Amino acid sequence: MNYLDATQEAGIDFYQKYHQKGKIHMLNLLKFRKNVDSAILSNVDNDLSGEEVYNQYLNLMDTMFRKAGSKILYKGKGNSFLIGPESEKWDLILLVEHQTVSRFIALAQTEDYKAIEKYRHASLEDSRLLP
Repeated sequence: MNYLDATQEAGIDFYQKYHQKGKIHMLNLLKFRKNVDSAILSNVDNDLSGEEVYNQYLNLMDTMFRKAGSKILYKGKGNSFLIGPESEKWDLILLVEHQTVSRFIALAQTEDYKAIEKYRHASLEDSRLLP
């Protein structure tokens, strides 16, 4: 099973656990599609890799992150786990700091974000997000 979006239940649980905690750090584990899914993102060349399109997404997110007070603390290539299943591999690891849960949720609900979210969906095969 692949995971690209939080369920409603997970979102409610996340908010209840973290909304009064101030700054929050989110660990993102990302696996790219070999080629972008042109059914989701029809305005790009389907020969582009998921990684190339995800980098476009991050570039588009830069201004939104700055406005929300969020920042990428770490961005690096994934590798094999020292402790963990050998079959589970991630292409990119991000550690992102958000000022508050409320600001993170507000960012994800803006029209600007909704307009570029398709870049994320078209580029990723699977993901994990851990607060």
